[in-house]
Amino acid sequence: MPRRPTTSWSPFPPLTTEVQLDEKWAYVGKKEENCDRSDPADDHKGDYWDHVALDPEHRLVVAVVPGGRDVEGTAALVDEFRRRTGGRTMRLITSDAYPAYETAILDAYGETVVPPRTGKPSRPKGPYKTPPADLVYATVEKVRKKGRVVEILTHIVFGTIAAVAAALKGSRVSRAINTSFLERQNATDRHRNARKSRKTYRFSKDWRFHEAATYFTPYSYNFCRPVRTLREPTGDGHYLKRTPAMAAGLADHIWTMTEWITLPVVLRG
Repeated sequence: MPRRPTTSWSPFPPLTTEVQLDEKWAYVGKKEENCDRSDPADDHKGDYWDHVALDPEHRLVVAVVPGGRDVEGTAALVDEFRRRTGGRTMRLITSDAYPAYETAILDAYGETVVPPRTGKPSRPKGPYKTPPADLVYATVEKVRKKGRVVEILTHIVFGTIAAVAAALKGSRVSRAINTSFLERQNATDRHRNARKSRKTYRFSKDWRFHEAATYFTPYSYNFCRPVRTLREPTGDGHYLKRTPAMAAGLADHIWTMTEWITLPVVLRG
């Protein structure tokens, strides 16, 4: 994976202890159903998905990976999230029922087991990944009929019922297995990024600008937009406004857009 720019002084990693994962649909040029994959002119057109990792406690968008809704994009998101949170295991991971997440999470957080030699002439088993005892991952499955959600099912993929209950008890915001905070963030992002608004004539014409806007909108939101639910009482009848970056320990004030855009960066591996 290529090295990505980060600020040279910011106190990474953030104070993230749980994460919600999801994908958000958009398109470039024209919708997928109108693309001709044999026509080179339709390269980089069609469906573009945002794979997003959100810290629900601090409303922090930790990672965004635009591209196809596929195994590669899902793995890139989980790997990027793990790297940006210092590699530590989260208290709770939730996502929709897209099966690629299970494999990506196990690859990123699993422990490698090397089976011992049996001494038999058969080929020995190769190494495999097993989930660590503290890995807790659950999914939310929405059952639809005629385009409407009629039932919501939850499944525990890694961990136990007791571990999930303990994770929810320790969470400041989650009271049940859900992806609601990320779904709300998706709506906010669509509102702030006009090219991703639904049921309008606004859409990206060029994939390079689409990807640039995909990164720009949520990451500037982290540092430059105070969130009402994150404000803290000051004791004198007023409130201290806070951005997701402030709540997550990455900043000590609300950044201006100029400050965020012009801050020098360095490349870290």
